[in-house]
Amino acid sequence: MTDQKGSTVGTGRVFGFRIFRPILAGATLRERLVACLGALIGIALTGLVCGWAFGEGVHIPLIVAPMGASAVLLFAVPASPLAQPWSVIGGNTISAFMGVIAARFVPDPIVAIGVGVALAIAAMSVTRSLHPPGGAAALTALIGGHAATSAGFLFPLFPVCVNSVILVTLGVAFHKLSGRSYPHAPVERPVNDHGTSDLPAALRVGFRDEDVDAALTAMNETLDIDRTDLDRLLRQVELQALVHAHRGLACEDVMSRDVVTIAEGATIEQATAVLLDRNIRTLPVVDGEGRLLGTVGLRELAKRGASRVADAVVGAKTAGRNDPAVGLVGTLTDGRTHAIVVVSVDRLILGVITQTDLLATLARQATLRAIGRNPGPAAA
Repeated sequence: MTDQKGSTVGTGRVFGFRIFRPILAGATLRERLVACLGALIGIALTGLVCGWAFGEGVHIPLIVAPMGASAVLLFAVPASPLAQPWSVIGGNTISAFMGVIAARFVPDPIVAIGVGVALAIAAMSVTRSLHPPGGAAALTALIGGHAATSAGFLFPLFPVCVNSVILVTLGVAFHKLSGRSYPHAPVERPVNDHGTSDLPAALRVGFRDEDVDAALTAMNETLDIDRTDLDRLLRQVELQALVHAHRGLACEDVMSRDVVTIAEGATIEQATAVLLDRNIRTLPVVDGEGRLLGTVGLRELAKRGASRVADAVVGAKTAGRNDPAVGLVGTLTDGRTHAIVVVSVDRLILGVITQTDLLATLARQATLRAIGRNPGPAAA
C-alpha cells in the first residue's frame, strides 16, 4: 500500500506501532513511559497516604475517580496550563463545591448534574483554575453514592482537596527527580537591556503579538498551550527554518581561528588593555592548560573588588565546530552576548564567532542566493 505521498508503506508498519504514535506535539515514547510510571506512583501513594491518615472505612472514600484524570494531565502533559498546581487543586475542589451546591438546591437529579457541571466550568473560569477532571469532581459530588452525598460540604475538602494536594505534591517531587520542569514556568520574553523603549532585536522582525492574536481569532479554537509558550514555539520554528535553509553552514566555516585569550591570573588592568587595544568586546579566559574557563568584558572588569581576571569571569556561551552556525542567531541577538566560543570536547578553544562574523556570512549567503535566482546580464 502507499501513503499520501505515494511511497510504499508496509502493512505491518501501518498496523503496528505506528497506530500508537502520540498525537501530542513533542511527545516521545520515553515521555509516555515516564508518565505511566509517574501516574502509577502518584495514584498509589495518594491512596496509601489517605488510607493511613483517615482510615479505610466504607463511609470514607480513599480517593475519588477524578484523580485518575488529573494524573493523566499532571504526568503526561505537565506543561499544560490545565495541569498546573492551582488548576489541579483549585479546579477539583471548587468544582466539587459546585456539585454539592447543585445537589442541595436543584431537586431534579437529571437537571442537577447538568447544573453542577455548568457551575463548575463557570467557577473554574472565573478563578482561572480550569481543569477538565473538575467536571467529574462535580458529578462525583452529585452521584458518588452515600459516602459522597452524606458528607455534604465536607466532601470537597476530603477527599477531593486532600487527594489533589497529595497528588500535586507527589507530582512536583516526581518531576524533579526525573529531570522535568513542574510546575511549568513559561520562559520570559527578551527585554531591551539598554534601557530604551525599543523592542529587543529578536522581536523587531517577524510576527508580533497582534499577529498571533489575529491568527488565534481566525482559527476560532482554544489551544491547550500557554500564550507565552506559543510565542516562544513560533519563534523557535522561525529559527529552525533559518537553520534548515543554511544547513550546510557549520560553526567552523564561520569562526575566527586566531583567538585572543587571557590567563585567569592576569590583572584587571591587563585584561582591560587587551580589550581596548584589540577592539574586542568579549575576551575568553583560559587556565594553565589553555582550556576555556569563561569570558570577561568591560562590564565584568568594572566589578567592584575584583583584582584579577579570575574574580570577574562569567560563564561563556559555547558551541561545537560542527554545530549549525545559523543556530547561534538567537543567542547572538539576545542583547547581551557579543561572541560565542567554539570549543572541542575537552574545552580547548577552536575559534570565536562574533555578531559581525555571523552577520557578514549571512549577508553574503543572501546575496549569493539572490544572484542565483535573479541572474544579471553578465550571468545570462
